[in-house]
Amino acid sequence: MTTPTPHQPQQTPSDQQAPHTTETAGLPRQAQAPQASPEPGAYQETRIERAIGRGFGLVTSRALAPYQTAVIRIGFSATWLLFLLREWPHRGVLYGPDSPWNLDMARRLLDGNHAFSVLPWSDSRGWFECVYLVAVVASALLMLGWRTRTMSVLFMVGVISLQNRSIFIGDGGDNVIHLMSMYLVLTRCGQVWSLDARRAKRAAAAAQAAGGEETGRAPASRDLPGIILWAVLGLGLALAQLQGSYGLSWFDGGPFPHLGWSLALWGLWLVHGLWWAVQRYAPGEPRTVLDTLAKLAHNGALLVIVVEVCLIYATAGWYKIQGSRWQDGTAVYYPMHLDYFSPWPGLSQLLGSNGVMVMLITYGTVIVQVAFPFTVFNRRLKNVLLVAMICEHLSIAFLLGLPFFSLAMITADAVFLPTNFLTWVSARLSGLRERLFSRGGADRPAGGAGSGEPEARTGHGDGGHTLVG
Repeated sequence: MTTPTPHQPQQTPSDQQAPHTTETAGLPRQAQAPQASPEPGAYQETRIERAIGRGFGLVTSRALAPYQTAVIRIGFSATWLLFLLREWPHRGVLYGPDSPWNLDMARRLLDGNHAFSVLPWSDSRGWFECVYLVAVVASALLMLGWRTRTMSVLFMVGVISLQNRSIFIGDGGDNVIHLMSMYLVLTRCGQVWSLDARRAKRAAAAAQAAGGEETGRAPASRDLPGIILWAVLGLGLALAQLQGSYGLSWFDGGPFPHLGWSLALWGLWLVHGLWWAVQRYAPGEPRTVLDTLAKLAHNGALLVIVVEVCLIYATAGWYKIQGSRWQDGTAVYYPMHLDYFSPWPGLSQLLGSNGVMVMLITYGTVIVQVAFPFTVFNRRLKNVLLVAMICEHLSIAFLLGLPFFSLAMITADAVFLPTNFLTWVSARLSGLRERLFSRGGADRPAGGAGSGEPEARTGHGDGGHTLVG
């Protein structure tokens, strides 16, 4: 008697697929799907092309470092404003008709170095007073962030006009302000911490309340103050052009080769008008194109500022290495014993009489300045050296009596401040302001500090910190 063969249970369609399901259960969904083989001759994007595409998207998708550029705007405009206010009683001697460097000598110098200044346009004291007052007002309004695009241009004109009128006035910080005033024109320095940002936030909130666009972007309004300001400045520039004012050439002696100041100023004036017209009458693709170009200009100018600061410290450090007094560690001793650079003689004498302290400060200054440009890609080390440089400039302000030079350099260093630190400061200041000035109003909206500022980037992946934050 044979053993009966056991009957196998009939497999249902689901049972037939069970083994396949068990084998692929632990695989990702992409692995379970059949991979389509690329077509013969299909174009495959290379790694370099993908990297270029990501880089182009980064510099055109958004204006980088809004907090750092806001600090630069506030710092340089405040430094120049404080300098102009401090020298208000002596303005005629420094830059005006009472200056030993008279206007005829200034004109001959400007003819030789092809620099630009609006002060040679007239010999009258009234014109000088008007230019000086406009420089003060433009600095104050740029610091507050009111019409930052226009005020940045007026700020630049005021800085270069006064400094080129008397080039022997300054302590080194004036050169930094001179350069940065031109770079600020190309940046979107009013994205945060400005009256422009607050006005844009209120307009966006009003548009949302009225059932506006889903993005919350307010439609362009007539903006009567902006139109009046734009028309007045255009009329003034046209009158100066028709009178053949000094320095207004089209293709020579401008900020760039083969680009005169007439072409530069008229170009800025037309671009501002085109921006307003596109926002109001063509909010589609033309607005997107102009916005992309503006972001590209902002990010390019920000890169130039970063490189400029690194060059300042690199050249200063390497020139110090070549000096014998810096090599033997005694260079800091001598300025501390000059009456002109000793606002606090007792403190200078105390530090200058300590040989070890003098040697440490001397060698530490050289090491920090030489090393900083090589550490900008290491966030932690860069922040340590950044603190050291800020302390160095604060000591220069107090020990050597050079406050405006120190303020200018500290402001230039601020481009490397971490974004998280700046947003933390912004949140603390916003909370302090609300506690001081609130009158029992509405609660702060969730999801931010209530100031319409972009969120801080705290990740470490693709959206992590940039070079300046």
